[in-house]
Amino acid sequence: MLVLGAIPEIQLQRLRRAAPARFALAHAATWETALATIRARPVELAVVDPLLSGTASAKEIEQLRHLFPSLPLILYTALTPPTAAVLLALGQQGVRHVVFARYDDHPGHLRHVLVAEEARATSQQLLEQFAWALAPLPSELRWVLEEVLRAPAEVQSVQQVAARARVDRRTFERWFTRVGLPSPRHFLAAARVLYAHRLLQDPGFTIDDVARRLRYAQTKTLQQHALRSCVRQRFLRVFSRHCRADLRHLCSS
Repeated sequence: MLVLGAIPEIQLQRLRRAAPARFALAHAATWETALATIRARPVELAVVDPLLSGTASAKEIEQLRHLFPSLPLILYTALTPPTAAVLLALGQQGVRHVVFARYDDHPGHLRHVLVAEEARATSQQLLEQFAWALAPLPSELRWVLEEVLRAPAEVQSVQQVAARARVDRRTFERWFTRVGLPSPRHFLAAARVLYAHRLLQDPGFTIDDVARRLRYAQTKTLQQHALRSCVRQRFLRVFSRHCRADLRHLCSS
């Protein structure tokens, strides 16, 4: 999971030491860089400091909340009189997790906060939707597919997934047939489409942004995948009502 750190360097180092191995960090020294990073890279969680620009301010974080409401935010800042009013304003907008530098930012607490917010990430919500469908699969194959759902841009082909699971492609496809799932190729394409639609509900993303994040060479390929997923009624039947609504909305956009 990629975590944006829009925080000073010293706090970034503390965060890096505390983060579990599955978390990667992308540093943003300015708010402009933070916005560009969220649009271009698969950021799933942001750790931000209202003091990033040198003066306590809620404006930039409020902008992040407006543009990317699905992105979980953690405040990591110094406890000072100027930040108190900012924290109060942001708390009223739903930002709940606050870590204070040099006070409660020991590795154990930072790790706990990261893991708690991880559950709200887009990929984690997608994984929860698919969990029941993957449950009958062998553990080694299920684990790899869960990783694909956490990072849909990382794996582009059925062969890559089969290799990670250490099975041949034919075995992979037989397992999908056995548990009543559509073909692995359609599953992978639809997972990326559903992930794309969740991102596109945030006003800060364009379809071109999302296509780049998912490593589509062309935006129209993402749209084609959406259309194919929409018309495959057998695929639609095996997923929840919410997933079907996501697909149909993307097809009509």
